[in-house]
Amino acid sequence: MTTRDNFGATTTADEVLDGIDLTGKLVVITGGASGLGQETARAMAAKGAHIVIPVRDMAKGEAAVAAIKASVADAEIELMQCDLGKMASIRAFAKAFLVQHDKIDLLINNAGVMACPHMTTSDGLEMQFGTNHIGHFLLTNLLMPALVKAAKAGGDARIVNLSSRGHHFDTVHFDDPHFEARDYDKWLSYGQAKTANIMFSVGLEKRLAGKGVHALAVHPGGIRTNLGRHLTEDDMAMLLKRMEENSGESIAFKTVEAGAATTCYAATAPELAAKGGVYLEDCHVADVDDADPAGSVRSYAVDPGNAEKLWALSEATVGETFSY
Repeated sequence: MTTRDNFGATTTADEVLDGIDLTGKLVVITGGASGLGQETARAMAAKGAHIVIPVRDMAKGEAAVAAIKASVADAEIELMQCDLGKMASIRAFAKAFLVQHDKIDLLINNAGVMACPHMTTSDGLEMQFGTNHIGHFLLTNLLMPALVKAAKAGGDARIVNLSSRGHHFDTVHFDDPHFEARDYDKWLSYGQAKTANIMFSVGLEKRLAGKGVHALAVHPGGIRTNLGRHLTEDDMAMLLKRMEENSGESIAFKTVEAGAATTCYAATAPELAAKGGVYLEDCHVADVDDADPAGSVRSYAVDPGNAEKLWALSEATVGETFSY
């Protein structure tokens, strides 16, 4: 029997949300039109949440909504146009959103690009760092008034940033985040971006904890979703082999239902109230460990000094300073 005391790698999003009432809660989920984001949206909609999904492709978003409503007939889901690879699109989305909604209870930064060939965003940023981190950095800061308002109203406002054990691949290269002075490596790029997602959580927690808004980073686990659309079969075999070697046992990729569980746990678990700035995996807060290959969070990812360097770099990149 699954209980809150024994959540783990195979726990599903529905099990995590058992007994949780999200009625009246507004949840924004980037990347909610497929994969883990779609499952997170479905599971939370089933608990009464009003879901807003920023989408680049509205047709794809509509198909996802139809799939969710086939499972949760009364799901409240709203689609809004937003491309995380375009700062102008992010700004337009945030402006339109704040006209329609004055509070956000949960912001789930789930969208991402994984191990793609060298590409740049429309603003000239390296694609993985530019989309996975900078896009979410700008989006989160522009939506912050709505999160703070929800917290002031007595809500448990949280930000969940999807990271990965891939952050073990590399730290953030503050002097060259866009591979302008070094050869591009898709895995080092992915590792840098996923480390940035954790550092961002640490930076947010420092600035927002006093206002009742908390930020957490999560590793969902190894899952086959369209996040891996750029991966070859050799890439997939390498990842599975690495996972097995690190764990010391034969393992399989998680289901999407289990993959979304840690996100849902970080967003809603009563036992995590006011416990931000941490990294979770398999529905538990991970230890800080620089040697453990099978899990844990690397110290460079949760280092406050690194978080501040990233914040300064990110503000310079988007051309805006944020204060709360």
